[in-house]
Order: sequence, then C-alpha cells, then structure tokens
Amino acid sequence: MNPSLEQFFAICPRGLEPLLADELRALGAQRPTVEGGGVGFSGTMKTAYAANLSSRIASRVLWQLGSGGYRDEGDLYAQARAVAWERHFDARQTLRVDVSASRSPLRSLDFATLTIKDAIVDRLRAKTGARPSIDRARPDVRVFAYLDERELVLYLDLSGEPLFKRGWRADKGEAPLKENLAAGLLMLAGWTPEVPLLDPFCGSGTIAIEAALIAARRAPGLNRRFALERLAGFDAAAWRELNDGAAAAVDDTVPARIAGADISTRVIETARGNARLAGLQSWLDDGRLSFASLDARQAQPIAASGMIVTNPPYGEQSAPRSATVPALMRGFGDRMKESFSGWTAWLLSSDRDLPRQMRLHETRKTVLFNGPLECRLFRFEMVAGSYRPRARPAA
Repeated sequence: MNPSLEQFFAICPRGLEPLLADELRALGAQRPTVEGGGVGFSGTMKTAYAANLSSRIASRVLWQLGSGGYRDEGDLYAQARAVAWERHFDARQTLRVDVSASRSPLRSLDFATLTIKDAIVDRLRAKTGARPSIDRARPDVRVFAYLDERELVLYLDLSGEPLFKRGWRADKGEAPLKENLAAGLLMLAGWTPEVPLLDPFCGSGTIAIEAALIAARRAPGLNRRFALERLAGFDAAAWRELNDGAAAAVDDTVPARIAGADISTRVIETARGNARLAGLQSWLDDGRLSFASLDARQAQPIAASGMIVTNPPYGEQSAPRSATVPALMRGFGDRMKESFSGWTAWLLSSDRDLPRQMRLHETRKTVLFNGPLECRLFRFEMVAGSYRPRARPAA
C-alpha cells in the first residue's frame, strides 16, 4: 500500500461532526476538519480502510481524486476527464455518478451529472478501449461530485452501502433510527457499559443493540462488505490485518445491563431477531440485553440509577391508539418523575414542545438531524423528591 497521504471526506448526520472528528483522529486521521454534514481529513489508504471498518458515526467515506474551479458544464467535463479513473476501476465494472450542490450557478444538476458521467466514460474508453455500463441500483463503483459556487470536487466512494447499514437489520419496523445516529446519541449522553441503560420506546432495538455492540467493542463493519474491496489497488493484506485486529478486540463477556421496551409485541420480536442477527444471542440468553412488550407509561427502572436514551414517537400515527403523542409523553414524564429518581434521561425529538408536554425542564439540548428532520436531544435530570402527584378532583 502506498503510504502517501490522501484527502478524504467522511459524511455523517448533521450535529455529530465533532464526534466523528474525534473518532477519525483516534483511527489515525490527520488534520480532521469539521464541516457541515461531515469531516474532511488526511491520511493513508489504511486510515480510510480503518474509518470504514470502525467508525460508528460516519455514513460514508469518500476519497478525493480531483478538484478545481468551474464556470460552466464544459469546465466540469474537463475537470472530470482529467482524473485518471482507469487507475481505480475498469470498464467491466458498473458505474453510478451522483452530484450535490450548494449555491452552484448551474441551472440543471441533472445535466451536470450527465456531463461528469460522460467525461468519466470517455476517459475510460480512450484509455482502455471500452466503456463501463451505468447501474443506478447496485453499481460496482460510485463517483460523487460536489459543487459550490466556484469549485468542483470529485470523490470515489469507498463504502458502498451506507456505513449505518451494519448488516444485522432484518426488519426496520416503523420510522427506524439509523444505527450511526443511535451510536451518536449514546456518545453524546456519555453512556458507558457500567451504566444501566433503558430505551422505553425501543422500536426495532437500534439504540439497545448499538449499545451492546459498543460494550462488546465490536467494530460496526465486521459483518459487511465495502466498495473499497472492488477497487484496483485494493490492499488485501492491510485490510485483513485491520479485520483480524478488530475481531480480536471483541469481548462478548463484558458485564452490562441494557433493556428495551415497546408497546408493540410484534416490534419487540423484531428487536430480538435483530439482536440475534447482530451476534448478541449470548447477551439475550444471560439477560445483559433484554426486550419487553410494555407501555412506556408503566416503565420500571432496571437499577437504582442509570440512563434512559430513547427516540420517542414524533407523530400520532406511532402512538398507542388510546392517546395522542402529547398525552403519551405527559404520562411518560409523570412516570419518570414518580419512579426514576437518580436517573438521567436523553430524549431525541423533532417536537420543541416536548419538555412542556412532559412538564419537565431540560438541563441541556443539542440540535441534531434525524434524516431531514431537525431535532433536539433533550437531557433531563431526575432528582429524588421532585414528583408531586396531581390532586384528584373532589367527589
């Protein structure tokens, strides 16, 4: 493997960029630079391999292969054709090109995409005598281009399937939380395996499963394949070394207490199935990881103190039929005040009125994005003696 430094960009959910920068730094990245929606960094190809294998926060890792100024589509064509694509893949592999832009003066991103695709295809045909086929569904190789008002940057995708797809999810269930955002919530909350963890709105189990995988020190990419393995120059020995090291670091005996609950019996069965696919059968067997069908308004603490990290429903379609979401959250707030003194709760919601609905005062709120939804991660400290039952009306 060439040890020279290359330039990369790792994409992540907005709001988690500082966490991703810390992760990349720990994996050997140099000069990580926080930008909106991701982190740019320098490193060797082995650094980029490690980021794909071990980052819990990144959604995708891109390798920067070219950049330059542009004024029109002709400049895009020239910049894209100047890149030596034939060094990285050949015409037998299928291709997809994606373009995103911010403040670009070009009138049509579709035409910009077609222009860049034509430049890559023409370059390969001139250098190899053949042209690749286009496959938008399952391409072997994916090129990303980013346009601002003056500059084009060209990237080669190293990830393939987005990195939040760990390879264990059989059924997403309703409104799933992506795995990398779940990991980010746990990191922002400061959760460690020594702290009992409860998710009372667990859905398909994402937060609880991510917590168990973090506790077991299991690299998120151990059970999946990556686009980097299909590129020319792929260093199989370096990749094997990283995978062997990650596999050796796994410890499935670490003590922990992680519980998830949801009102839907069907969804709880999905969560258990996902945990088994994630390799956590021993955790289910000995109770370190458990899932129960339970209304959050009847939740019980699993220890004298601990942490709630959860993503409650945002809309009425996700709530029990007997209650609207505000009423559900009001009842859950009462339950926390009544039974969870000494606990810290972290709730992700797109509803800025959540603290008012729960009749609780947040001690911190962090802006995050769950897909396109702007959300807040609210922290509540449950202090002993803070619960005052509401007076019942006189007979």
